[in-house]
Parts: sequence; C-alpha cells; structure tokens
Amino acid sequence: MSDKGLSYKDAGVDIDAANQSVEMIKKWVGMTKRPEVLADIGSFGGFFALDNSKYREPILVSGTDGVGTKLKIAQLMGVHDSVGIDLVAMCVNDILVHGAEPLFFLDYIALGKLEPVLVEGLVKGVSQGCLQAGCALIGGETAEMPGFYREDEYDLAGFAVGVVERSRLINGSTIKDGDLLIGLPSSGLHSNGYSLARKVLLEKAGLKLDSYVEALGKTLGEALITPTRIYVKTILALLEEIEINGMAHITGGGIRENLQRILPAGMGALIEAAAINTPAIFNLIAELGGVPQEEMFRTFNMGIGFILAISPQQYDKALEHLHAKKEKPIVIGKVSRDTEGVIIK
Repeated sequence: MSDKGLSYKDAGVDIDAANQSVEMIKKWVGMTKRPEVLADIGSFGGFFALDNSKYREPILVSGTDGVGTKLKIAQLMGVHDSVGIDLVAMCVNDILVHGAEPLFFLDYIALGKLEPVLVEGLVKGVSQGCLQAGCALIGGETAEMPGFYREDEYDLAGFAVGVVERSRLINGSTIKDGDLLIGLPSSGLHSNGYSLARKVLLEKAGLKLDSYVEALGKTLGEALITPTRIYVKTILALLEEIEINGMAHITGGGIRENLQRILPAGMGALIEAAAINTPAIFNLIAELGGVPQEEMFRTFNMGIGFILAISPQQYDKALEHLHAKKEKPIVIGKVSRDTEGVIIK
C-alpha cells in the first residue's frame, strides 16, 4: 500500500495490467479484420461500414449470449481459448438461423483478477471463432471486478450483428406440411446442459476431468471442453444453392423447444430419436445419472446442433452440397400438419 494513500490497484483493479492486455490481444483482433472495419480497437465504439452496393433492403440481425457453466470446466482445466470459440458460436449460429451473414462481433470479459495472459487466451479463442464465422472482432470490454468474482473466476458475454436481404430473411413462415428436417451433427454438448452434466459426472459419479473414459476415447475434460460447432460458412454456401424454409440452432431446451420456435401455427413435427447418432458423452450422462430420455432431450442437443427444414424436392441437391462440405446430414424427421407440437419418439 502506498504511503500517499490508497490506489485503485490497492482496491484490486490493475489499470496497467488492463493496458498490457489490450496490447497483447491486438494481433488476435487484427486477424479477423474485414474491409468494412473502419478503425482498430481502442476507440469508444467499433465502426463498420455496410456495403450498400450488395443489398437492396438490408436487414440487420443481432444476437447475444454467453457460455454458461461450461466456464467452470474451462477454469478447472486451465484451458481458456476454447470457450472463446463457444462464445462466438452461440451468437453467430443464432443469427444464422435467419439467413444472416455475421458481420462483426464484440465481447465482454469480467474477471476477479485481470491476468493479461488469461485475457489473451480468451480473446485468442474469440478470434478463432470469428475466423470460423467470417466476421470481424471490432471491440469489447474487459472488467476487473474484485470482490464480485473470485480471483480464479471470469464470465463471458458476446454480441453479434449480421445482415440479410429482406427478401431472403428466413423466419419459418414458409415451412410446409411434409418438409424434411435435416440435422447437422454437433461436436458434443456444445454450451448447454453443463449444470446437469457437472452434477452427474463430477459430483454424483465422482469422475475426474483428467480421467480417461474408454467410451469417450479421451479424457472426460477433453470431451467436456470441446468447442461448439460454427455452422456459418456451410449454411451460407447452402443458401446459394437451395431454398431453406426454416432453421433452428439447437441450444438450451433441446430439439423440441428450439424447433417449436420456428414452426408456423398449425404445424408440428415428428422426430425419430433412433435416426440420431448420439455421441457417447450423452449416453454416459444418462447412464450415470439415471436421467430419463425425455429429460435428456429437453436439456441437451443429443448430437444435433442445427436443423434445416426443406421441401422433399430440395433434398437431393441439399445432400449433395452438404456432403461436398464434409458434413454428415441426417434426416431426423418431418413437419406434419397432423402433429401437435414437436414429438420425439
């Protein structure tokens, strides 16, 4: 403590460390720059000039999200860059549902103690996610909050903005009776259901994150920290080839609740659970926790991270394109006027 009195650093907030962090993350931010970005980080706001020559009636689509209690796994393992990818994925996959191309992204990082190396790792992950999504990281905020978070704790929030031509906006209104529902595989839990997963695997079953699990073919920690898939480039390319009537990003609430959000009034859906190649991590949770199938499907994505609703006439072309992109699409069900809600059987 200084003889001249208390300083901000004495209260737990290190401005010098914050400045060092900014310098360390500049290279990662720079990697995501698009031609429309007008300024480097450091300004009070991020500047992005929309190319009006590309659109007649551009509609901006925005989304915000966090990573949830998956952060506990990252903090226990000391692996921080992968959750940055999760942060981007949760936001850009949401706006992608409406056919929007992600343009730019901002992050918010709150920590108990600002460690420049930790911040760099988190932003490195955000940068990697932005590169996968093709969007620019144009700004963010880092907040050191001693007394609110423990020194080894942090939280993340992200904000994405994209654009779509008004005439190509997708909101599910064109979904029809008989449309096929095509699922794109997830990489695992993505970023949902971790409170239940931790309760079952770490508390009830007593497994350790560094324990090798035969059924997973890797350690438990490696399975749980696997980043959320980003579907942007695959879907934007597919939209150039076929007409998609509706899309759903499968997050909290699982297939039933997220698919229900896009179905027009009077339409339901039948989902064949047996058609889904469920990753081993879900079976492990169900078995060790005695979790019923219905609860599993309302909590987790169960192996399907993104769903497309297309007409049967578009199926062959869609399949051809998705296979060319190394995707493994699965027909998991269909839209039905005779079904009330989303039924998983």
